[in-house]
Amino acid sequence: MEAIKSGKQIDKLFVQKGLQGDLFKELTVLLKQNDIQMKSVPVEKLNKLTRENHQGVAAFISPVQFANLEAILEDEQVEKPYTFIVLDGITDTRNFGAILRTAAAVSTTAIIIPENNSAPLNEDVVKTSAGGIFKVPIVKVKHLKDVLYLLKSYDVHLVSATEKTDKLVYNSDLKDSLAIIMGNEAKGIHRSILQLSDERVKLPMSPHIDSLNVSVACGVLLYEVVRQRL
Repeated sequence: MEAIKSGKQIDKLFVQKGLQGDLFKELTVLLKQNDIQMKSVPVEKLNKLTRENHQGVAAFISPVQFANLEAILEDEQVEKPYTFIVLDGITDTRNFGAILRTAAAVSTTAIIIPENNSAPLNEDVVKTSAGGIFKVPIVKVKHLKDVLYLLKSYDVHLVSATEKTDKLVYNSDLKDSLAIIMGNEAKGIHRSILQLSDERVKLPMSPHIDSLNVSVACGVLLYEVVRQRL
């Protein structure tokens, strides 16, 4: 509660299922006032996270200040064409860190992640990103669909990386402003997100393997964007 009152950015907040009492009520009011989402979890989850007396609550404080997407889009000094990365369901911290590292290498405009079903911004992400986490703006949003509509209104082309297409990324024009959408390795991009995409592309794959690691695939796509724009 003191962290929230002092203006710290909360990345994830877990609350023990069935928690009650005056202090908990005070916490819920504070969360609502600051538009912070909490997730109810079993006490075993909190015990594993903290190894301390957690009082039924544990939070991850973000190592970075989250950026505002509209502010980025309205800022005339932001380099164009835009290159956004939208991560739908990327929960592995090392994959997230590796994506941040490549994103920093190619001067990505921003990375957009959802509040839920996303990797926490912890020490694993910081280490794997090799400092990239501090060089690429990270935008955290409640609903990815709302963000995609906003990007469309600014003429940002939405490109989904998915095996559910016959079009290779090398046959796509990536020179204008775009947002590359990457999905969970197991489940892929959510159907509703795919339906909003302007284009679906894939990488050529050997029949001997089903998919690439998501951070590797994202790196290949980003450097195809770089190649086309050079």
